Amino acid sequence: MRSFGSDNNSGVHPRIMDAIVASNRDHAIGYGDDDWTREAEKAVQNLLQNDSIKPYFVFNGTGANVIALQACVSSFHSIICASTAHIAVDECGAPTKLTGCHLKEISTKDGKLTPELVYPHLQGFGVEHQSQPKVIAISQTTELGTLYTPKEIKDLADLAHKNDMYLFVDGTRLPNACAISNLSLKEMTVDCGVDIFTFGGTKNGLMMGEVLIALRPELQKNLKYYRKQTCQLFSKMRYLSAQLIPYFNENIWLENAKKSNAAAQKLANEMSRIKGIKITQKVESNAIFFILPKKITDQLRQHYFFYDWDASRNEMRLVCSWDTTEKDVSDFIDYLTKITD
Repeated sequence: MRSFGSDNNSGVHPRIMDAIVASNRDHAIGYGDDDWTREAEKAVQNLLQNDSIKPYFVFNGTGANVIALQACVSSFHSIICASTAHIAVDECGAPTKLTGCHLKEISTKDGKLTPELVYPHLQGFGVEHQSQPKVIAISQTTELGTLYTPKEIKDLADLAHKNDMYLFVDGTRLPNACAISNLSLKEMTVDCGVDIFTFGGTKNGLMMGEVLIALRPELQKNLKYYRKQTCQLFSKMRYLSAQLIPYFNENIWLENAKKSNAAAQKLANEMSRIKGIKITQKVESNAIFFILPKKITDQLRQHYFFYDWDASRNEMRLVCSWDTTEKDVSDFIDYLTKITD
């Protein structure tokens, strides 16, 4: 099966699989006290040009998000996010359940928060009857495939810091953001004033795993305890960590993101030439949002799996992966052209 349903549907990069197999020898101390984990930690530190950073490796994006938020808040705090944010829509209430915090969701046209949108929600500080704003949470790239520029991130970070708050970045597709912007991981996070962020791998060629990075000492302090309590500490950590060594040291994270971005650009360009298709968001990463007549959509589903986004207006989403090929794109376009003629 070839699919544009999600980058979660793609396989594991061969070099990553080789690294997992190579780590499967002899015995190693569990829970991250192994040489693979130390080397993977060093690779992250090199990317961020900071040896004092302690990255934490976890199974998945939901776990990484929850742990990051737990480090930032007490139960009387609130977390400000877009109404389309993964933490608000796709995590079954896990952030609320495990932090006890109120999510303040803001409607946006493109999935992106701005200081102007956030500012009206910064109220009630010191008032015991109201939840206390503590975190501005954004996704890079957003759930609508759109991109925050460094200036846009800096502006949100400045707003957060002026109000004794933190800026958290859900970076499940942060590799795609770095690739399309031609910026380093440091330039997209540290230099923008981000306080804590996650870095995706599962959607970008890994078998499993995300990285959680706190850039403030007080946020880093208790991460190991939150990771354990949130059931995200892998006993046989070497199999997760081993993936990250070539992923970072050999720039697989960046090359894979470039491939999925390029495939989405090609697919979107070809789709835009087909009569009756409306692309609804800027294609700034590896996702395409579009509207088609329902009759055409039903035919398209006979051959391809993909998700609805807004069923009320028949808006759908396609996502390209690191292993999306030119043939995948051309076959999809050929079939779409055929059923729309």
